[in-house]
Amino acid sequence: MSTMTSIPYARGRLPVVGHLAAFARAPLGFLSSIPEQGNLVRIKLGSLDAVVVCDANLTRKLLLDDRVFDKGGQIFDRAYDALRDGLATCPHAVHRRLRPLIQPTFNPARIPAYSATMSEKIAAVTESWRDGEVLDVTAEMLKLASSTAAAVFFGGSELDATDRDQVMADMATLFNGVFRVAMMPPSLYRLPIPGNNAHRDAVMRSRRVLAEIIARHRTSASGPDSLLSALLTARSDDGRRLSDAEISDQVISFFMAGTDTTATTLAWALYFVDRNPAVAQRLREEVDNVLGGRVARFEDLSDLQVTKQIITETLRMRSPVWMLTRKVSEDTELGGYRLPAGTVVLYSNYVLHHRRDLLPDPDRFDPDRWDPYNPDRPPRDAIIPFGFGPRKCIGDKFAMTETTLALATIVNRWQLSTLSDREVKPVVSSVIMHPRRLRMRARTRAAS
Repeated sequence: MSTMTSIPYARGRLPVVGHLAAFARAPLGFLSSIPEQGNLVRIKLGSLDAVVVCDANLTRKLLLDDRVFDKGGQIFDRAYDALRDGLATCPHAVHRRLRPLIQPTFNPARIPAYSATMSEKIAAVTESWRDGEVLDVTAEMLKLASSTAAAVFFGGSELDATDRDQVMADMATLFNGVFRVAMMPPSLYRLPIPGNNAHRDAVMRSRRVLAEIIARHRTSASGPDSLLSALLTARSDDGRRLSDAEISDQVISFFMAGTDTTATTLAWALYFVDRNPAVAQRLREEVDNVLGGRVARFEDLSDLQVTKQIITETLRMRSPVWMLTRKVSEDTELGGYRLPAGTVVLYSNYVLHHRRDLLPDPDRFDPDRWDPYNPDRPPRDAIIPFGFGPRKCIGDKFAMTETTLALATIVNRWQLSTLSDREVKPVVSSVIMHPRRLRMRARTRAAS
């Protein structure tokens, strides 16, 4: 068996900075060039030295063994400053204790109640648009996702508009800061420079606001269907409850995971629908037939098959979280190489979802891939937008429900068109892959 030092470095490594310049210039292009160099390839991004896993089976192997391939690496280490022991960032030992306690919060039986709130907030945002208005689509979808998240999470103690805007600004700072500081040497991250200060201020503000909301929620008469209420009443088999600090960790983690990612998925879905007229026509026919002019509801989901296929294909084409890391907790083996404890392993959903040996014509937007009657439909684990294994996103069904309801409701009332035929490129200034400057004109339409 070969040692880690036998794993080849990706081409183009420079002294000191390694591949940082190439990665910063075109991160998706750089990572997409790596699979042809091997299933395991080393890269150096400034202070970050990592092994990139390019093979789907090896990626599933590392995601299944979250004890050995634990959450870690500079992205997670810096995210931990903000998210602490949220399920997205906590180490294996903490996750093993918390997941069973929190899982009932996202029990499928709770989704219908959450969906009613989703439908209400989706309607409120989309009804505020005006015929002919040019929308900053990502911003509008973020408004939709954040107002929905606030209502579902906090119920009767829902954030007011000022608090919500501040929390969302802080979440954006945290997301962008995680990516920026992950590339920094630790000594530079500790300096009191503006970017670092903004990151720390956002952490403190979000914690303070959440502490106030939790305290208010404990004494309020809010209904039992809010996510925060579910966390406050959660019990383990031995009667253990979550502390306020643990609840705060989860809410910040859920809020970050459930807003920017949802907004980005919806923005990309609207873009792809506009770029593919045949897909748009089938989608309109479906929502006209199912909804007849009203807002989509939970009970409509089983009839919104084309809508769900479009969301799934969007998650393949533009998986919001495009790159993540794990850290090896003990000496192990992967792909015929020995990896010592402390090795940082990197994988990219974007790269895996665009491998030509795994999916035919991967650069083509084709929702019919996911038609349940398609004999060539890829296996369910061919794409991993929500992760895989024990650390798979706890809110995957929540997210699929919200994005399906939102897309159907939007298309039922509006036709959104880009302002030119120019392709909208992804931008990856954070761990989220946003569309670059996606502006679309909204026109009302009547259901047929």
